[in-house]
Amino acid sequence: MIIPVILSGGSGTRLWPLSRSEFPKQYINLINDSTLFQDTIKRLPEKIENPLIICNENHRFIVAEQLRQINKKNNGIILEPFGKNTAPAIALAAINLLKRFDDPVLLVLSADHIIGNNNAFHESIKASKKLVEDGKLVTFGITPTEPETGYGYIEANIKIDSNHFIIESFKEKPEKNVAKKYIESGNFFWNSGIFIFKASTYLDELIKYAPDIYNACEKSLSSKNKDIDFIRLIEDEFTNCPSNSIDYALMEHTKNGVVAPLDADWSDIGSWSALYKIKKKDSNDNIVEGDVILDNVINSYISSNSRLTTVIGLSNIMLIDTQDALLVLNNKDDQKIKKIVNKLNAKNRSESLNHRKVFRPWGFYHSIDSNEEFQVKRILVNPEAKLSLQKHQFRAEHWVIISGKAIITCGKKVFELTKNQSTYIPQGQVHRLENPNNYPLEIIEIQTGSYLGEDDIIRIKDDYDRK
Repeated sequence: MIIPVILSGGSGTRLWPLSRSEFPKQYINLINDSTLFQDTIKRLPEKIENPLIICNENHRFIVAEQLRQINKKNNGIILEPFGKNTAPAIALAAINLLKRFDDPVLLVLSADHIIGNNNAFHESIKASKKLVEDGKLVTFGITPTEPETGYGYIEANIKIDSNHFIIESFKEKPEKNVAKKYIESGNFFWNSGIFIFKASTYLDELIKYAPDIYNACEKSLSSKNKDIDFIRLIEDEFTNCPSNSIDYALMEHTKNGVVAPLDADWSDIGSWSALYKIKKKDSNDNIVEGDVILDNVINSYISSNSRLTTVIGLSNIMLIDTQDALLVLNNKDDQKIKKIVNKLNAKNRSESLNHRKVFRPWGFYHSIDSNEEFQVKRILVNPEAKLSLQKHQFRAEHWVIISGKAIITCGKKVFELTKNQSTYIPQGQVHRLENPNNYPLEIIEIQTGSYLGEDDIIRIKDDYDRK
């Protein structure tokens, strides 16, 4: 039995401003009509068990909705209150699945990678079967084609032609000159972050080399706190868990770790340059997305999803324009985007967290305009969905129905509104918005008050178990 374990907790910082911490790259349509997360699940071999997903607690409804969109079931969704890197995430999966199944094989995958050759990927999984049965922990390495600085590397003991090699060490993303030395030596693979091993093998080795991680994860899962498909952790116990990758916590120390070459057109979409390499370009080596007009522009990535964007006489640039942020940089500097995101976080800027369009379990809202004293939102409520029963300390709200029919709770009153009708929600009043229909409800919300932050919500009753 092979159970895929999908690690979906990344924040996709290097693809800002398209990727935000509350809606990161794995949930975005970057390559085709599916998201990277959905593609990860759709490319799995047919005769394989449903995946177990590990994600940030804030992304749980995005995961559930994107699974529903592709009609895929799961073996549970483990919610991390905060990220602790890959070693604890995989430990949580192994402990959970070992209690429910007879020592399954875990196929560990990142939710944000691309694999162009699915057949080759499936064959590599089959070829690893004997190694897994022999108690090996297998990671797949990609033969490097260039001195890439955006990938980690695996140093291997390559002495003879074989389908697997002993692991010597793992290397973080190197400088260009160091990456060149790796390539020239012939002893290095790109680190794909894909693993396959038995659940018991992983946990036995983790107990040997990182018992503190194992103990914390075991205690974190000791309760039966399950909400539908969501598996919640004991937060106080998980707080005590060390943060470390599987590479350094285990794979560098165990005697059972091996790297197997994977030739399946793999790519880690971790940067704009990585995305540029795999997308189709025009005759001037440009990638153009959205409403864009160019003149004398070459070797550039120009993306605009909100307005007309024009560029004249530039080369080797990346210009990514969203509704609330514009990024312009030299092609060589895309690995430095994280510095910008860190500065945004230091200033508590919302642009690192969310887009103007923010998804919620009941639908989404789109921020249209705002200043310190008012905010205008377009709100769409999914069929038969409802917002929480709530109140606000610092703001009042005006609602205008644009389409559909709404059931409004305001204090002790419950009433219906239809298109072109409106209502007023006083500051501090308990209220709720509900869509009783099998088609979407759309409203315009105008907020006024001394503070308009999203944390000014006191939830009294919520269908989605949010705080």
